[in-house]
Amino acid sequence: MEPPAQSCPYRWPRAIVLVDMNAFFASVEQRDYPELRGRPIAVTNGVEGTTIITSSYEARAFGIRTGMRLKEARRLCPGLVQRPTRPQVYAAVSTAIMEALRGVCPDMEIFSVDEAFLDVTGCQRLHGTPVRIARLAQRRVWEVSGLHCSVGVSGDKTTAKFAAKLHKPNGFTVIPPWEARARLADVPTTELSGIADGIGAFLASHGVQRCGEMQRLPISVLAGRFGNLGRRIWLMCQGEDPDGLHPEVAPPKSIGHGKVMPPGTREREVILTYLLHMSEKVGARLRRHQMVAQRFLIGWKCEHGWAGDKLRLPVPGDDGRAIFRLARFALESHWRGEPVNQIQVTALDPRPAHQQLELFDENNYHAEGNRVMDEVNQRYGSFTLAPARLLQRSAMPDVIAPAWKPSGHRKTV
Repeated sequence: MEPPAQSCPYRWPRAIVLVDMNAFFASVEQRDYPELRGRPIAVTNGVEGTTIITSSYEARAFGIRTGMRLKEARRLCPGLVQRPTRPQVYAAVSTAIMEALRGVCPDMEIFSVDEAFLDVTGCQRLHGTPVRIARLAQRRVWEVSGLHCSVGVSGDKTTAKFAAKLHKPNGFTVIPPWEARARLADVPTTELSGIADGIGAFLASHGVQRCGEMQRLPISVLAGRFGNLGRRIWLMCQGEDPDGLHPEVAPPKSIGHGKVMPPGTREREVILTYLLHMSEKVGARLRRHQMVAQRFLIGWKCEHGWAGDKLRLPVPGDDGRAIFRLARFALESHWRGEPVNQIQVTALDPRPAHQQLELFDENNYHAEGNRVMDEVNQRYGSFTLAPARLLQRSAMPDVIAPAWKPSGHRKTV
C-alpha cells in the first residue's frame, strides 16, 4: 500500500521502481478474447502443446503452475481453457509497454519480457515523488496495453522486486529505503530474487534462514564463498542492494533453441526433423547478429532426464546444415531408441564473426545461399524458405522466451 505522505520526503536519495506484468501471456489472451475473462486459462505451445507456459490467476487458484502437463492441470481444474501461444503478439505488446515506460523514465533496465526496472532517482524534480512516478508508470502501462501490472517501489532493485510480488494482480507496494531492513527482517532469504536453493542452503548452514539474521554472519564468509556476488547478497538481505541498472543487453553466453515433442516420440526421422529445425534456427540467429560458434550442445530429454553430447565444428560457423550434422552424429552415437519428449540445440561459445573467412571454410561455401534464405525469411516469415525436410516440422508455433527483450540478440522468438 502507498504510505502516508509524511513518511515519504519529496526526494529519496535513491529510488527504484519495478514494473511486473501480471500473468502476462494469459492476460493478453483475456484482453483480446473477452469471453475468457474471469475464466481459468492455460497458455500452451500451440493447440498440440501439452505443457503449460503460463496460466491466468483464475487457473492458479486451482494449483496450476508453469511447466505442468495439461493432462494433470485438467485433473485439478476440469473447466480449464487451453489457449495456443501467440508469441509475435506478446512481443509487440511488450515492446509497446517498454517504450511507454521509457517515456516515463529513460533510466531503465528491461529485466525480461514482462518486467522492467526504472531508476527514478533523477526524475523526482520533473515528476515528483517516487510514489507518484510509480503511479504514472502503472497508468501508462494500462493506457498502451489495457493490461494490469504490479509495481514495487523502494531504494534498491532487490527490495523493489520483492515489493512488487507482495500484492498481485494490479498491486502497488512501497517499501521506503529507510524501512527496508525492518520490512525484510522476517522474510526467508530464498524469497529474494537471486537467492536460489543452493545459496539458501549455504546460508542456512551458517544459521541464516531469514534476512534479519544476515547481520550475524560476517560478510567475509559470503565473499570467500561467492566473491562479489556474496558481498551483494549480504547487502541485499538488509535492503541495501548496491547493484545498478543494466540498460545494455549483454553479449550472449549461449544461443539456443529447443522444442517440446509429442510425448514418447521414438521415430528416428521425426527426432531428426526436430533437430534440423532447431539447428537451422540457431544458425539463422547466429547470422542475424553477425556471430559464429564452434562448440554446440545437442540434447534430448527422455523419461530419465537429459542425454546428448557437446560437439565441435572444425572451425567456428553459423551454417544450420553443419550444426545439424553434429546433431545427427550425436543422435547416432548416444540415442538407444528410448522415447524422447524434448530436444535442444545450443551454441555454447558465440562470438563476433570475423570479416575475413577462411578459403576452405564451409561457411564461405554456403554464405550466399544463407544470405538469400535469411532475406526471404525476414521479409515473408520464419522458414518461408527452408530445407525440404522441414515441411514435416512441428506445427506448434515458436515460443517467446522469458529473457526476450525488444532490442539486441534477445529480440528472437
